[in-house]
Amino acid sequence: MGWLRMPDVRWVFGATVFSLATLLAVASPQEKKPAPAQGAQSQDAAAPKVPGREVIDAPAPVDPKTYKIGAEDVLNIRVWREPELSGNVVVRPDGKVTLPLAGEVDAAGLTPEQFGTRVAEALGKFLNKPEVIISVASVQSKRYFISGNVSRSGPVPLVTPTTILQALSSAGLGQWAKKNKIIVMRGTDRIKFDYSQVIKGKKLEQNIYLQDGDHIFVP
Repeated sequence: MGWLRMPDVRWVFGATVFSLATLLAVASPQEKKPAPAQGAQSQDAAAPKVPGREVIDAPAPVDPKTYKIGAEDVLNIRVWREPELSGNVVVRPDGKVTLPLAGEVDAAGLTPEQFGTRVAEALGKFLNKPEVIISVASVQSKRYFISGNVSRSGPVPLVTPTTILQALSSAGLGQWAKKNKIIVMRGTDRIKFDYSQVIKGKKLEQNIYLQDGDHIFVP
């Protein structure tokens, strides 16, 4: 009988251990997933975009104190804490823009800073000391043209002061370009430019700054 008791005791002990393990597995809480790293957000959780608060990744590199706004320029207007009054506007051919609350405001001929002051004055009739920031998103009113034996021809925005040599370097001269016979057409004037001399540091007075509407021709 002693020999028969041992299997019964072992069987009972094994069943008991198995039952306890099963109960512990069921009763234990589910493993928690690790929290996402701080600052990591899904696209769905990203903050929604507010209309009129578009971020300009690469605004035109103009000097807000000296650049003169012209027709067709694209301006970005930001009014602090007023997203519905902010956004991009295009200067009309008459030199004006139409803004919410402010109405029609003259822009052409003003610097971005001067225009910002004028917009703030117009909005001041409805808002308490509005803060306005104006930036030029795209220069469209001032451009020069380049054609002929160059790698890249066509209109080029005249964003910053640009010399003839800088314009030619940007466009790239063609292999068979006649470098000593380049001309700049400015209205009825024809201005000669000898690239071969200027690049050697001679007759640098030829390397003038371009004006709006100038056309460089490389034969």
